[in-house]
Amino acid sequence: MEHVNSKSAMSHNQRLTLASTTAGFALENIDYNIVSFTMSSMIATLGISAAAGGLIPSVTNVGMLFGGVLFGLLADRFGRVKIFSYTIFLFALATGLMYFANNIDIIYILRFFGGFAEGGEYGVGVALLAENFPSREIGRLTSYASIGGQVGAIITAGLASVVIPAFGWHALFLVGLAPAIFAFFVRRHLKENHQFKMRSHTKNYEKKVSIKQLFNTPKMVWQTIGLILMVVVQVAGYYGLMNWLPSIMQKHLHISVSKSSLWMIVTIIGMSLGMWAFGYLMDRFSPRFSYGIFLIAAAAAVFLITVAFNAGTLLFACTVVGFFTNGMYSGYGAVVSRLYPMNVRATANNFIMNVGKAVGGFSPAIIGLLMDNYSLTMVIMILSAMYLFSFVIMLTLPNFRKLKNVSKA
Repeated sequence: MEHVNSKSAMSHNQRLTLASTTAGFALENIDYNIVSFTMSSMIATLGISAAAGGLIPSVTNVGMLFGGVLFGLLADRFGRVKIFSYTIFLFALATGLMYFANNIDIIYILRFFGGFAEGGEYGVGVALLAENFPSREIGRLTSYASIGGQVGAIITAGLASVVIPAFGWHALFLVGLAPAIFAFFVRRHLKENHQFKMRSHTKNYEKKVSIKQLFNTPKMVWQTIGLILMVVVQVAGYYGLMNWLPSIMQKHLHISVSKSSLWMIVTIIGMSLGMWAFGYLMDRFSPRFSYGIFLIAAAAAVFLITVAFNAGTLLFACTVVGFFTNGMYSGYGAVVSRLYPMNVRATANNFIMNVGKAVGGFSPAIIGLLMDNYSLTMVIMILSAMYLFSFVIMLTLPNFRKLKNVSKA
């Protein structure tokens, strides 16, 4: 581990690193979720089709893919703190400019650049955590930062319920300017990891950073592809359930809670508790053990949706499903940061996560097609099989098996 400190106390820079990464993930999630809450209003006021509106998040995901690759490479070359602050400032600017957007083409352009900046923020933030804390704590710390992202989703829901009725959908995007102030704070106070700064003086330091370094051996090729496939399952399950759960409630279970945000809140609470538990298991045992438990449990938990018979049992099912299906999300940054060396750590995190998001982002459309042609039970069986597929992939990654006993690192 590059930087160790006692478990009982954090240095000033460590506290700033954890706080800034957690807040950064929350701000990123606020920015991303604003589109979800303004979509129907944008479609109505601009007179665009539902299909045109549905392309907005897709354009954002494409931007995240390209931005993730570029900013990951820049962060590995020039420093995490500098690039972290730049990405936050840029997505704040792109979001704030949405206040002036009055046609779909401008919206596409601004959301692409907003996603472009957001795509770089994740991997850089995770790399900062990995390089400023010991391995025995990285699981819990990435889970705390990821929970911050879930808090951002709840904040967005609260803001949307107040701002949109009073001021219109344009005004909600002005909230996105707040991260610009945060970026200034990060750049002014957060310090780069000492060993990262000193690496350029080492004899074998390679200044050139390339995506090819993630595929430089056959074992590394499968490791990178395997992790991407696991992320695809993670993202597909999340977006599929979050987008279609209200429809499942109404159409298949005949439970009229789809117009309430209660189902979303309890699901997010379940996700946050799952992230906390997953981080603890990673640090106490190993990534292989914790992923094994959660993937198998997720494959079983999704069937709870089919046996819910009233609002109470459905909300319980949402909590449990959220706990296991998205609790794992917090672990990917910790795992990737340990499997790839410092000189490509941010690049690896951004590339793997954003490729997985781009592919997994098609899940709402695919699940919608399945729901049109198959029963709810069949759709749930397919979702369950996805988690078992991810479990098998995880077992085939040899370096994953080596990440043992991190609590003793």
